Amino acid sequence: MHISYKPLWHTLIERNMRKEDLRLAAGLTTNMIANMGKGKHISMETLTKICETLDCDISDVIQLEREENCTVSIGNN
Repeated sequence: MHISYKPLWHTLIERNMRKEDLRLAAGLTTNMIANMGKGKHISMETLTKICETLDCDISDVIQLEREENCTVSIGNN
């Protein structure tokens, strides 16, 4: 599984905000925004700042997505 920021991008669209608006309002760096755009992980502290700034739930910011080629093996190896 991996983290997707699709809910955040949809939330910004619904609120007529740009990534830059979020960056300034939440006090984020351009690197944090760029990392989210690339699907990279950010800290829980940053996620909390985003939720507080947008007055929203974590599910409005991230979601877990299954990786298509992910296989899990459980057994006695």
